Amino acid sequence: MGQGVLPRARERLRTPRAAAVAGILFALLLGAAFILIRIVIPPDPLDGGEWLTTRAAIVSYGLGLIPLAGIAFLWFIGVVRDHLGELEDRFFSTVFLGSGLLFLAMTFVSAALAGGLLASYNTIPSQLVRSGLYTFGRTVMYQITNVYAIRMAGVFMLSLGTVWVRTHTMPRLLAFLTYALALGLLLIVDHSLWVTLIFPAWVLIVSTYILITNLRRAD
Repeated sequence: MGQGVLPRARERLRTPRAAAVAGILFALLLGAAFILIRIVIPPDPLDGGEWLTTRAAIVSYGLGLIPLAGIAFLWFIGVVRDHLGELEDRFFSTVFLGSGLLFLAMTFVSAALAGGLLASYNTIPSQLVRSGLYTFGRTVMYQITNVYAIRMAGVFMLSLGTVWVRTHTMPRLLAFLTYALALGLLLIVDHSLWVTLIFPAWVLIVSTYILITNLRRAD
């Protein structure tokens, strides 16, 4: 009886074959959040905050998508590790996992700062801009997102691409594309909207490939 229970327990613990949908959801949610926020908030962190009076609702909606995207991203990390299986390299997997969690944490911090600016403006609209708190908050948000978080995304991609090259668990073309995009995130200085969308677009490609592969194996 005990021997029959163990295989069933292992079967229940397996990652669902359609779990790669989480990565697709992450890409769509984070991409939508970035677009909504970037089209409203000026790229210059020293702007006067005019958007707070006219288009704050759009930013608030975009910020609401980020926690959902974060949950989906954690599932995506799990799907990638499951796809590697026993071939997972401890060194590169540690870098891959650590950089992914740092990217997520920094994204949450930046979103929390934006939410704090919105809440503060609703409470003390005139004092927020005059006191310099708005400029400080915008500058910190810019630094976290465009200097640190986006480079952690590049490290995430670079380490995962290296694992794929070593284990042959992904097509070499996809691994080399990952290298190229990762180097772009690490080296590009001008962080426009299209640059920030590189990471969710890459996750979308990887998740779609894993999902198609899993569904083919199920057939």
